Amino acid sequence: MKYKNLFTPVQIGRVTLKNRFALAPMGPLGLADAQGGFNQRGIDYYTERAKGGTGLIITGVTFSDCRVETQSMPNCPNSTYNPVHFIRTSREMTERVHAYGSKIFLMMSGGFGRVTIPTNLGEFPPVAPSAIPHRWLDKTCRPLTKEEIRSIVKSFGDGAYNAKRGGFDGIEVHAVHEGYLLDQFAISMFNQRTDEYGGSLENRLRFAREVVEEIKSRCGEDFPVVLRFSVKSMIKDWREGALPGEEFEEKGRDIPEGLEAAKLLVSYGYDALDTDVGTYDAWWWNHPPMYQEKGLFRPYCKMVKEVVDVPVLCAGRMDDPAMASEAVEDGTCDIVSLGRPLLADPDYVNKLRAGRTEDIRPCISCQEGCMGRVQEYSMINCAVNPQAARERVTAYEPVRKSKKVMVVGGGVAGCEAARVLAIRGHRPEVFEKTGCLGGNLIPGGAPDFKEDDLELAKWYETTLKKLDVPVHLHTEVRKEDVEKAGYDAVIIATGSVPKVFPLGDDAHVYTAAQVLTKEKDCGGSTVVVGGGLVGCETALWLAQQGKKVTIVEALDKLMAVNGPLCHANKDMLERLIPYNGIEVVTGAKVTGFRDGMLSCVVQEEKKEISCDSVILSVGYREENSLYNDLQFDVPEIYLLGDAKKVSNIMYAIWDAFEVANHM
Repeated sequence: MKYKNLFTPVQIGRVTLKNRFALAPMGPLGLADAQGGFNQRGIDYYTERAKGGTGLIITGVTFSDCRVETQSMPNCPNSTYNPVHFIRTSREMTERVHAYGSKIFLMMSGGFGRVTIPTNLGEFPPVAPSAIPHRWLDKTCRPLTKEEIRSIVKSFGDGAYNAKRGGFDGIEVHAVHEGYLLDQFAISMFNQRTDEYGGSLENRLRFAREVVEEIKSRCGEDFPVVLRFSVKSMIKDWREGALPGEEFEEKGRDIPEGLEAAKLLVSYGYDALDTDVGTYDAWWWNHPPMYQEKGLFRPYCKMVKEVVDVPVLCAGRMDDPAMASEAVEDGTCDIVSLGRPLLADPDYVNKLRAGRTEDIRPCISCQEGCMGRVQEYSMINCAVNPQAARERVTAYEPVRKSKKVMVVGGGVAGCEAARVLAIRGHRPEVFEKTGCLGGNLIPGGAPDFKEDDLELAKWYETTLKKLDVPVHLHTEVRKEDVEKAGYDAVIIATGSVPKVFPLGDDAHVYTAAQVLTKEKDCGGSTVVVGGGLVGCETALWLAQQGKKVTIVEALDKLMAVNGPLCHANKDMLERLIPYNGIEVVTGAKVTGFRDGMLSCVVQEEKKEISCDSVILSVGYREENSLYNDLQFDVPEIYLLGDAKKVSNIMYAIWDAFEVANHM
């Protein structure tokens, strides 16, 4: 078997895991009921990942302290609010998880403190170890009293006891990690206390020590307790994080202190360290977008592994099985944590074990359905898997009568529609005018950091082939083709086209797609007109190739509209632009391009920029002409994807799934 070492058992304390894979903890927004138990959606979600072969399920963050002002996230389970109900719903879930030979740990939080999401604060002031600035708001946090600390510690014991009764195999403590409340106590920048919880490293770790001691005293020494742990903070200053490769003075926890902390925490009784780096001041580390390299935590995990004698878990874009296997083989880590990859494909582990790597649906690290929706809508989902955390309500519905369905357009919307139709028992056929499937995934996946977009296009191609869906490439469909074909239903998913306008020397004016696919060479210097997501990513890709790049944007800031939903993606990209030497001109109206000079007006002043070419990235418009020609002549017709409304990959896939699952 390939990657056999990933399927060998490993122990955390006295608990044996059947393989080296864990579901990384992710905010379980929408997975709890009003009484603090797990709702049916949550039970189905975690069970599906166990069914998919994952050895250890770690729930998203739950709470035990019932005081609202120390909490941060709504719709999350609470292990002490209604213990009987929590235990009952937990039992229902853990028994199902155990049926598949998986183990399950409950993640418990001491609170968020200064990083509490603003919309969840309500009327309560944010709390912290000391009177320090809140991460997001211009507010000063209220220091926790010693009585409050002791109350939180006691609640960990109560909650863990209920979790054990509910069938959980262990606890993961949240966390001396990412700048959450326990981490704020551990970092001297945040902890300015003069009592026994401040000062020396041992004092700053006292809160975390008391938590594990309380859990062990209530649940027994054999009940494993894992700690989510960040070995380095990556903080340049308040609310300022470092970028990969950037030289800076660490204001948070540096590596020497991090390794000393790791040794102390293990000596206090923690049975494993779930290791990463970063804080919310540099949160593109803990929640890595596609701009971070794969396996970015490996060097830090190996450092920790070398100084402790307990298992180390490593997450952070570890979905490449060869990389994961090597990390276990060379002692970088003992367990590979997959978060977003198991949102994208809950069957990842079973498919890998069976040697079916081509069937694994890739995560594209967009964070639209996971972190973005957690932040904005208090729910966890997945952009490429519409069934994630909605398993029961989106279950495939078998058809009573099979329809022959014409799908016009082989972008993500057309491919997803055809996939779902075929699974349900319909007979779709895909017609694509270009030579490949994928639509805007193809130019979008051109930058090195967007490689998974191309993997998603390849996955659709493989999946449709295995489902025996006929795909007709180089085939442009016209109205008369549809009318004489005799299909029972028609789906129009013809996508969108870039918006363009004349500038003068249009022989050297290109669209972003033309440059990304290398149809056009932009030369040594170029101006990208449009500072949205596509424009910024195109500029970054070109700058990383050594090109001289300027972004000209009409609005007063980059990505002012239709930017990434997840702020970690947006914040990192905004900082990568100047870091890579890209000049930015905002509030500018472009007036022309002649003789190698782009002319624009900035605050009523004329400005000229020398460049070899101009790249237009000013948005897309719907290509729906075929639908308009057919909408009154075809009895059952649907318009999907960008052809309906220009949006992103997530909504193209979700809309296609919804329609195709109910035709």
